[in-house]
Amino acid sequence: MGRQAPRHELLAGRGQVTVEEQAAPGTLPRTRTRTTRRRYAIMLGTAAFVIALDHLTKWLVTSHIPLGEQVPAGNAFVNIHDIQNSGAAFSIGPGLTYIYLGVALVVAVYIVAWGPRMTGGLLRLLALGCILGGSLSNGIDRLVLNGNVTDFIDFHWWPVFNCADMAIVGGMLVAVYEFGFSRREEGAPARHP
Repeated sequence: MGRQAPRHELLAGRGQVTVEEQAAPGTLPRTRTRTTRRRYAIMLGTAAFVIALDHLTKWLVTSHIPLGEQVPAGNAFVNIHDIQNSGAAFSIGPGLTYIYLGVALVVAVYIVAWGPRMTGGLLRLLALGCILGGSLSNGIDRLVLNGNVTDFIDFHWWPVFNCADMAIVGGMLVAVYEFGFSRREEGAPARHP
């Protein structure tokens, strides 16, 4: 009787990943999303949601508030302040449009090419989708608005920002936490009961 290939080899040949990863002794196995296709769907769906939300909010702001004005007038805790920003997230480094477009393109290509193939669960896919969606959304603004991005959330003590900025920064914080957490798990000594 011929030797049958292990289940994970059979699934890998069909573009699928195993459902359970090998767990350290004394811990429960971690489950992952079943297929690469499904992982792409989660990540790209998150990116599409971020792009749609960001552009919807920017459209609402630019349609109802003249450029440079804010609602409510005065120093409320947070204002909706319609401005054009040529900098990166939170107005960092204004005037470097082509560099930001290049960085956004490199980040997008890297995430699309390698993101779903990375280990990790749903939280990591959502984080990568947020970074991808925020980068693309602000990139679209830069192409359409001559290097500018529409920003509108103003806390007065922080540079004015938009939903794409929140998605990028939030996604990066989650991704850093996730990568650090998984590394700690890999390096931790096995616990014996």
